[in-house]
Amino acid sequence: MSLKKDKEKVLGEVFDDARIKSFLNYKPPAGVSADFHLLEKAYRGMNIDNFKTFLAFFKEAGRDLKAINPDGKTLIDIAAEHGHGKAYVQALKAA
Repeated sequence: MSLKKDKEKVLGEVFDDARIKSFLNYKPPAGVSADFHLLEKAYRGMNIDNFKTFLAFFKEAGRDLKAINPDGKTLIDIAAEHGHGKAYVQALKAA
């Protein structure tokens, strides 16, 4: 039996400022910090250049870059565990 993905991966998707800012509107699941949820959503959905732009909008909106998840981890903690996360950790620290 073969399982088919329900969503195809989109390569080269355009993220203009309006699209990047739209990530500030996501609602968190119950029990998850809204600020952490937004950071994680952006981290998982954006390349590093778009993520840096998002961080500027995030800070401008007065959001908390040190927000934690239910396990007490910041996004820096999580990104540091991922092989591709180094640039994201640097961007978070710079912000």
